[in-house]
Amino acid sequence: MSTLEVCEKYYGTKNIYELFGVEKSASDQEIKKAYYRLSLQTHPDRVPESDKQEATEKFKVLSKLYNILSNKDSRAIYDERGTVDDDDNASTNWLARWQQFFKPLTTEDIDNYQKSYVGSETERNDIKRAYLRGKGCKNSMMCTVPFMQCEDEPRIATIVQEMIDSKEVPEYKIFTNEPEAKRKQRHKKYAREAKMASQMKKKQEDTSSLEQQIALKRKSAFSSLIESLEAKYGNNDDDSDELYQSEEEPPKKRKMQQAKRNVRQSTKTAPKKPVSAKKRKSSK
Repeated sequence: MSTLEVCEKYYGTKNIYELFGVEKSASDQEIKKAYYRLSLQTHPDRVPESDKQEATEKFKVLSKLYNILSNKDSRAIYDERGTVDDDDNASTNWLARWQQFFKPLTTEDIDNYQKSYVGSETERNDIKRAYLRGKGCKNSMMCTVPFMQCEDEPRIATIVQEMIDSKEVPEYKIFTNEPEAKRKQRHKKYAREAKMASQMKKKQEDTSSLEQQIALKRKSAFSSLIESLEAKYGNNDDDSDELYQSEEEPPKKRKMQQAKRNVRQSTKTAPKKPVSAKKRKSSK
């Protein structure tokens, strides 16, 4: 499949500008901002394990399309002919390329962006675009509107209904009168994914907690080792003073002094050999 065919498969359109939600005359900064917004939806690090493979493919094609629009020559060719270069470099690490443009993504970054995004004009435009592209299919909208979850459906339904009432968008019955079975199936799917995500988060927290416990135990063991060494070797005043005094002496002299100390110590601790009967007799 070509790059644009893959784009249509995952995003429902071959029009890169439509996907990015910008005009054909958009500046580089506007395109970069749109790419960042879309990448938050598809970044492999923020989806359940079961969706990671698809998210990786979506992220890869999204990054390749951004690469096309951010290059003056390839963008000019796309604007003129509507085609892109499909010579894909399989060795390209798109996650690494993403990090070249943006700082490493953290949970705090995502939460802060979500707070500024929900209820914004940007979200409203994304809802409108997703509604028209999917012809009112809520399943399709869930895949394309950032941060949209089942609990957001009543709020988003109100926004869409206002657009319908103002003739801004046509009414699609699949949206306004969605079959109950379809809604339940979608909610079950997202409930499973939410449970998996919660389990993954708990596992990461448990792992982090375990690592902290291991670090504390290692620190405690090291402290105990130091204390035992101090208790064993730190109370001999004579040896301590002698070693301290000889710090500035030549290495050869220090070795000789240490050898003498070892001899004295072995002499003190070595058991006395019993005198044989023969020697006692000869001494008499």
